[in-house]
Amino acid sequence: MKKKIRVLIVDDSAVVRQALQEILSSDNEIEIMATAADPIIAAEKMRHEVPDVITLDVEMPRMDGITFLQKIMSQHPMPVVICSSLAANGCETTFKALEYGAVGIIEKPKLGKKEFFRENSIRICDAVKSASLARLQRIPERSFTVRPKLTADAILTKPDSKAMVQTTEKIIVVGASTGGTEALRIFLEELPLDSPGIVIVQHMPETFTAAFAKRLDSLCKISVKEAENDDTVIRGQALIAPGNRHTLLKRSGARYYIEIKEGPLVCRHRPSVDVLFRSAARYAGKNAVGVIMTGMGDDGARGMREMKEAGAFTIAQDEATSVVFGMPNEAIKRGGVDKILPLEEISRSVVKLCET
Repeated sequence: MKKKIRVLIVDDSAVVRQALQEILSSDNEIEIMATAADPIIAAEKMRHEVPDVITLDVEMPRMDGITFLQKIMSQHPMPVVICSSLAANGCETTFKALEYGAVGIIEKPKLGKKEFFRENSIRICDAVKSASLARLQRIPERSFTVRPKLTADAILTKPDSKAMVQTTEKIIVVGASTGGTEALRIFLEELPLDSPGIVIVQHMPETFTAAFAKRLDSLCKISVKEAENDDTVIRGQALIAPGNRHTLLKRSGARYYIEIKEGPLVCRHRPSVDVLFRSAARYAGKNAVGVIMTGMGDDGARGMREMKEAGAFTIAQDEATSVVFGMPNEAIKRGGVDKILPLEEISRSVVKLCET
């Protein structure tokens, strides 16, 4: 019998602890090791038993979550998922948590909202499963049975012919999940001011993507913003897909632009990498370069194969530099990858490809 993922929930709100306990316990691959109202109580519980994953609030009494995270990662590294309400003034703190070693972010359960519980319970459970596979400590990687899920067909039908090729303007599309926030920072910081237009899907909660884009914009030579409907994809700019909505690349004549679209979860995600990649296969074809980065699951694998079949050049992050090698590995196994590269070499390779 497969060992369950044991989770320690650390949050000062009893209501949130109860909600998270109910959500995580509903998945038969997860069990709750314990709950704690603050880091001091959590540390005491961890002296008796070490969890596989910790969900950690940021603002708590006696010791804040960031300080506790730093202690964990310096003394006994283990997967930590930040559980945040994502208030605007707390976004910078949450980014610090990712820099200090947290492997993911989940949005605090919104009590009484059926829509939240139906879709976000899946996301919360998946975030914990993904964290359990992170390359932070010597624990064997475990594979998980993926529940039935929708494909990109739910948003955009598969292209039946190659994309129009009457333009030579290159487009870069990128997909990432667990570990992707830091991977994207490294990738984007290396790009020159005149790099081709970029569209990115990073799995993260709604309301977080705008702050994520703003932070990247402050660090990079190129400009970075959260994508809006009908945004033109231009050189020297990266567009980050907004949380909880699908982002598609479209084309009108020589102009590439963005369509923001509602729709069901695809590959258990919204936005979905598969949806973005399929749209790139259809509307950019050989003018596109696709990059798939660290993350659990197979979102993007089918779309990357479709991009390659449409003539695009495709790159996967290698296992050694991936926090979780799920998404790149699935794309490789499905024959959708032209080149496998360590994270530090992807920017240089993309720029070179777009110059030819």
